[in-house]
Amino acid sequence: FYYLSRGKEGLSEYSSRLCHIAGESSQLFPLFLLGLKPSRKFTAVIWVSSPVLFQSQSVLKLIHAVSGSQYCAQILIMWNLEKPPPTSERWPLTAVPLKVIQGKKKMTHRFYPYAEILTDAVLSLDESSSLSTSEVDFAFVTWRSFPDRIVGFLTRSHFWDSSRNRWGYTSKWTNEFSMVLTAAAFYHRYYHSLFTDYLPARLRSLVDQISNCEDILMNFLVSAVTKLPPIKVSQKKEHKDPLSQQDLQSSTLSTVNLRFTQQQDCMNQFVSWFGYMPLVHSQFRLDPVLFKDQVSVLRKKYRHLEKP
Repeated sequence: FYYLSRGKEGLSEYSSRLCHIAGESSQLFPLFLLGLKPSRKFTAVIWVSSPVLFQSQSVLKLIHAVSGSQYCAQILIMWNLEKPPPTSERWPLTAVPLKVIQGKKKMTHRFYPYAEILTDAVLSLDESSSLSTSEVDFAFVTWRSFPDRIVGFLTRSHFWDSSRNRWGYTSKWTNEFSMVLTAAAFYHRYYHSLFTDYLPARLRSLVDQISNCEDILMNFLVSAVTKLPPIKVSQKKEHKDPLSQQDLQSSTLSTVNLRFTQQQDCMNQFVSWFGYMPLVHSQFRLDPVLFKDQVSVLRKKYRHLEKP
């Protein structure tokens, strides 16, 4: 990876090369870069890795909400549990096709360019995500205006820690952010190909070894290519951070601190490889027209966003 060793100039050349290489295949190249609009439907990809959460029915509720979207084309369940997935009759009936794919229990495989993803738009979801159909609809409509960005709900930020002379990672709720977590986010399927085929194996191996930081790496990649921040959209309620199976079992402060330390270390290793910090800060959030305005709810298109 000669281009990355040359810093910003090299990465710009590298990003251009990625687009050129992807342009050799009409299936990989993002059509919005040619001035064409992305498709009007999306594929929801739900990552299932916790038997505790699956048994809590949260996945079934999520499937119901997502399948209710007028823009949903299909739902893919990425099954990453030791036991086999339920038979087809045990999954809820949906108005769109639902398919279960046996995963390989690697975090980076949530960004694999699966042939089953037939739409430009991918809605990446954790099994712990809690979304309403209105939230999904509004986020997708927003993404169609920004198809080169990550568009979602949960945000994080980076900062320079001068006392430690390294980059820091924070989950504090502020007006400023630089990352949108892929626990509930839209992005173009093109980035699956870049993530799998053009990021070095050692970065993906790091993510798989610790089962953490895959969302940080995806944000690094997208910001490096676009030179732009992600997009945050309004949400019905405060979404809880996704918890791993280990977190659910122990739920200890030491576990949380370990994951946070890993995220800090990941960020600095990613910066070292990219040759600079590609993340871009933003204070930009998109809300529906009349969101939380004191007018009749009947005048609001996404009226269910404001219901308790």
